[in-house]
Amino acid sequence: MIEFIRRERVFIGLVGILFSIAGVFSPYANIAMWIGFFLAGYSAIANDSIQTIGTFIASNSQRPWWILWLYMGSIFLVTVTVSWYLYDGDVSYQRLASKGFEQAPQEFSFLQVAAPLFLLILTRMRMPVSTTFLLLSSFAASASSITGVLGKSLSGYILAFILGFVVWFIVTKTFEKKFNQTNAKNYWIPIQWVISGGLWAVWLMQDAANIAVYLPRSLNLTQFLVFTGFIFFGLGLLFYLRGDRIQKIVTEKSRVTDVRSATIIDFIYSLLLIYKLTISTVPMSTTWVFLGLLAGRETGISIMGKGLDLGYPLTKVLKMIFKDLGAALFGLAVSILLAVSINEEVRKEIFFMIGF
Repeated sequence: MIEFIRRERVFIGLVGILFSIAGVFSPYANIAMWIGFFLAGYSAIANDSIQTIGTFIASNSQRPWWILWLYMGSIFLVTVTVSWYLYDGDVSYQRLASKGFEQAPQEFSFLQVAAPLFLLILTRMRMPVSTTFLLLSSFAASASSITGVLGKSLSGYILAFILGFVVWFIVTKTFEKKFNQTNAKNYWIPIQWVISGGLWAVWLMQDAANIAVYLPRSLNLTQFLVFTGFIFFGLGLLFYLRGDRIQKIVTEKSRVTDVRSATIIDFIYSLLLIYKLTISTVPMSTTWVFLGLLAGRETGISIMGKGLDLGYPLTKVLKMIFKDLGAALFGLAVSILLAVSINEEVRKEIFFMIGF
């Protein structure tokens, strides 16, 4: 308990210092953009790690952290380098330009620079928050930018829930039952690494925009090296911490430490991201898609696994679903408050929509 209190004090002190730094340097755009990026780079990946590398970490807990880091870190370097090369210095695969973020910010408010710190605090509280909402909404030029992202994300949650429920409703009495009774064969390991690596790459194509929003849309070589270097070594810290506290969102779900179950989750999730990635270039909350998939999966296993010692009782599943969804909605509320506080045009549009 004493050690826990000490760590929390250190965290609170660090966050306080970072808020002060954001306040001091926010008027200086050339400095503020890098401070915002550094804060967003770690906090966004730390929160979103549950949906991309969370199952990978959970099912490879017996392996050295640095091997996992070098593998996923290499995929990160290749993925963003391809975007940087193909799209004239843009590392977001043109996701930013697709919906009102064509130009890099020329000036920053305190809340824009400090927005990632709110995300860091919510991550510390084990809340799976949409980094797309929280970070991009801080730079939204209009309420329509927010509603576009919200609409795509809500549809992603519903689609993921339905698909997760259907898939695990069908496979629970076959695959999951077999997984519960036998150990995984060695060939599952390379299959999982390929699928998880592919998922990580697809996620980067979608969510690198949340981090790059602070930076110029076309990075020169020096800027690109700073961008990639910081994220690469930030990933190292995340793997060293084994996902840190928010990893519990994944590990509390049924059988995610089994490499076979983890592989199926990542495969279905990657298909969803590819689908949502190709039908529109509008950024969306991948967090909501992942939460929808887990919710549908747990519901399907609970219903079909009754009496087979699979999954949790439906009442416990519903509590987990509403807890995760409540955290996501809380993050959405924080995002809208930030957007309203920062941008007068967004504030006017939202007040008009709700009748004020």
